[in-house]
Amino acid sequence: MDEREEQREIEKKEKKSDPSKVGVAFIKYAAYLIIFFGILWFLINYILPMF
Repeated sequence: MDEREEQREIEKKEKKSDPSKVGVAFIKYAAYLIIFFGILWFLINYILPMF
């Protein structure tokens, strides 16, 4: 393997702005937010009025 091929492999591994990865991260954090606000809504509507 010559030096150019090694450099190409390193560049492929370092590339982090892949659109599919960005989409997966967005969906993951959007799901976290939906779950968080769902739990918050449950607490406000059902648990807090008990006190």
